[in-house]
Amino acid sequence: MARTTNPLTNTQVKQTKPTDKRQKLSDGDGLQLWINPNGSKSWMLDYRHPITKKRSSMSFGLYPAVSLADARKKRVEAKENLANGIDPKEWREDLKREKQLAASNTFEKVTIDWFAIKKTKIAETTARSLWRNFENHIFPKLGHRPIDKILAPEAIDVLKPLAAKGSLETTSKLVGYLNEVMRHAVNTGLLHHNSLAGIRSAFETPKVTHMPTLKPEELPELMKAINYASIKLVTRCLIEWQLHTMVRPREAAEAKWCEIDFENSLWIIPAERMKMKVEHIVPLTPQVLAILEIIKPVSSHREYIFPSDRHPAKPSNPETANKALQRMGFKGRLVAHGMRSIASTTLNEQGFDGDLIESALAHQEQNEVRRAYNRAQYLERRKSLMYWWSERIENCVKSSLSAIANIS
Repeated sequence: MARTTNPLTNTQVKQTKPTDKRQKLSDGDGLQLWINPNGSKSWMLDYRHPITKKRSSMSFGLYPAVSLADARKKRVEAKENLANGIDPKEWREDLKREKQLAASNTFEKVTIDWFAIKKTKIAETTARSLWRNFENHIFPKLGHRPIDKILAPEAIDVLKPLAAKGSLETTSKLVGYLNEVMRHAVNTGLLHHNSLAGIRSAFETPKVTHMPTLKPEELPELMKAINYASIKLVTRCLIEWQLHTMVRPREAAEAKWCEIDFENSLWIIPAERMKMKVEHIVPLTPQVLAILEIIKPVSSHREYIFPSDRHPAKPSNPETANKALQRMGFKGRLVAHGMRSIASTTLNEQGFDGDLIESALAHQEQNEVRRAYNRAQYLERRKSLMYWWSERIENCVKSSLSAIANIS
């Protein structure tokens, strides 16, 4: 005949005194109250492992912090796990590890992991600006928070002051970066879903502002200004180099002699210097090669083609061309990056292949197979495009001779 266990009472649990040996009072169905000689009382569950069937036990905590009613609730939960083939002690330990992991994965820590990858795909200046925005606007409020605890209203509240100041473009960028961090957390198994996916709708969309540039018909005005401007030779050559090659300001300013293939008249810009982190090859026209001849006496013995005036071992600052254009009277009308737009607009108006122009501008083709094809097929065709563009620039000079035309 099975032994009947009478459930414990609150009075019995409270008033049972310790002895010189551990006492075990049973509440039934495996739940016991252990009364130790030192007077402590702890709740224990005695059970068999659902797979191995070996006897095991787990603690539910100390009395009176855990009451009799609380201990019985824990027993029910443990029995439900056992019924589903789950060891309740292992389940509790797994849950504890998950909570510890979540607590250690603060938003700042996860962002650091994400940024380590992100910065390899973007320009160094962009990376510095990105991180500075996180430090100024995000980390003070969200950095210490476990990433799995961050919900949309909290993130929106953090960004609202920035949007209220009218910094809508910065706000929009941060919304995008926040979502990238959260997607990184999802993809690495730290989160089940991105809780910030829809926060962009909480903010006004910033107006698109294009970089100042000139119309194609204003190119002669630019060349005349370059010819008569009181600027250093290196700066003059840098501006014309960028105009002819259609590259970005930083790519031009940091050009190195070792990147020039004189035998094949090519400028091979390594992937790490390109915005899209893909090697870019620029066919060099006679006019561009002439710029190199002008600058050779100045820098051929150095690493950089366009050295800094104050620190010749370093390259020119990417802002050098911008400042020179401002002094020439083009403030608000043209920035160095806008010279790419002059080329793009002119070439499109002349009916050149749009894909060819995009390739010359080093705009990334998203389709990898097509990109590989374009790289192989477009180089020869791009030579004709680049030659036409250099001729167009030279024809705009006419009586206002550029630095190139002054070569005797």
